Amino acid sequence: MGSSRQCFQRFLEQKNIVTNLLGKLEENTGVYYLPTGSIAFLAFCLIFGYGASLLCNLIGFIYPAYASIKAIESPNKDDDTIWLTYWVVYSIFGLAEFFSDIFLFWFPFYYAGKCAFLLWCMLPVACNGSQILYHCPIHPIFLRQQASMDSLVTDLSGQALDTAASLTREATKAGMTHLQKNK
Repeated sequence: MGSSRQCFQRFLEQKNIVTNLLGKLEENTGVYYLPTGSIAFLAFCLIFGYGASLLCNLIGFIYPAYASIKAIESPNKDDDTIWLTYWVVYSIFGLAEFFSDIFLFWFPFYYAGKCAFLLWCMLPVACNGSQILYHCPIHPIFLRQQASMDSLVTDLSGQALDTAASLTREATKAGMTHLQKNK
């Protein structure tokens, strides 16, 4: 229990958007247990609240988007890789969730578990959830399927270009026919 309290205290001592917001709230309200109360309130909402889906998606999106923008603006490219890895895992999880959401919704505390999973994926440590999931199942599967995926993307982009050209020709032809009829 002591190590989690120390980890939480180190997080609160960092300067980021969350701690700045909590600091301003503490200054305005005079309540010094606001971080703990906020986290308890969020946990309560995730477990029992009607807005649990929205809250969980906001938690999984807002801070990573902010950190990604900061990573893009920084000269260090290692943080870019960290956040790109998070977004790959987040998108695969979102796709899997889309197809299984009708079943997962019925599991008790699903959104609390989903939020815990997303927080694990964005932990500011070298071996967080997104790094583990990317390097173990995702990267090997991608390497095995890369050639077929590349040919599929090439074929689809070629078909899309052909369809766009065909539609442009048809629209031009229909426009010219319409102009000739109105003369």
